Amino acid sequence: MAHFAVGFLTLGLLAVILAGPPWAALLLVIPIMLSIAVVRYRTVADGKTVTARSLLSSETVGWDDIEGLRFSRSSWASAHLKNGEELRLPAVTFATLPQLTEVSAGRVPNPYS
Repeated sequence: MAHFAVGFLTLGLLAVILAGPPWAALLLVIPIMLSIAVVRYRTVADGKTVTARSLLSSETVGWDDIEGLRFSRSSWASAHLKNGEELRLPAVTFATLPQLTEVSAGRVPNPYS
């Protein structure tokens, strides 16, 4: 769905590019970078580990290293690690907890059940 938003932004920018000076074509870099960010930002979880990918890096931790999850209103979940650090989990929201419960083999409780 996020790629649709990038596509609509591209259509809007094309109106500016076609009506503007030739250097305005550089504005197409914006939707390209946004599309790369959509593809790159994710959290991949399996039965043993959780991998949080950002635009330029990724970090993998084991389920045993996670003490709990924290949710705020306007952002993705954060995993509170046993060493006191926080790990931001891109694309993990309160609505995706049932999927995380299934993958984590019950380590993350399902609030909807």
